[in-house]
Amino acid sequence: MSLTILRVDDEPLVRAGLRAVLEAQPDIEVVGEAADRAAVIPLVRRLRPDVIAMDVRMPLMDGIEAIRAVLRTVPDPPKIVVVTTFENDEYVYGALRAGADGFLLKRARPAEIVHAVRLVAEGDCLLFPAAVRELAASYGQEHGNAAARTAMERAALTDREEQVLRLMARGLSNAEIAACLVVGTETVKSPASSVLAKLGARDRTQAVIAAYESGFVSSG
Repeated sequence: MSLTILRVDDEPLVRAGLRAVLEAQPDIEVVGEAADRAAVIPLVRRLRPDVIAMDVRMPLMDGIEAIRAVLRTVPDPPKIVVVTTFENDEYVYGALRAGADGFLLKRARPAEIVHAVRLVAEGDCLLFPAAVRELAASYGQEHGNAAARTAMERAALTDREEQVLRLMARGLSNAEIAACLVVGTETVKSPASSVLAKLGARDRTQAVIAAYESGFVSSG
């Protein structure tokens, strides 16, 4: 089955470039495009893409608000990867906090773009964990507060769940976490799912951001 993508960007040339990169892959199909926020929700509901690739900064629409709208109004929403010019950008961190699953750079090489989209679709590990750490170091303290710490305390993670969350923050997949803990991959899936449930996180990215903002994981 093809991995289906909805591309959201106000620049036609940028949309065309990314479409060409993605559709060069036999298993990836760009099923739709949107140039403004008003078109996003109807297209998502009609096309049911696996991934939305969305520019975070557009003159006629706020990508962060568009992300929130998708997650708020679409049942079983698709994965969302933010497309950005600058990785160390407060808008990118805001998009991740709003629910984006990861981001990729417009200047990325074609192979990196394809890898990023596939990784976000699989949801098995954090995309660009080093960059997420840098964003957390730059902007996490502004959002981290007593509420974040209280939420982490209330989650009451077990020792194993804490181990798994720390390894998630390093960007490790379930298989890599299992290797670190010297257990089977199936043994990791349960605590990994439990971490997300206890933190009320949509995915690993949200769980890791919560870990940084609460101080559970250091961004230093």
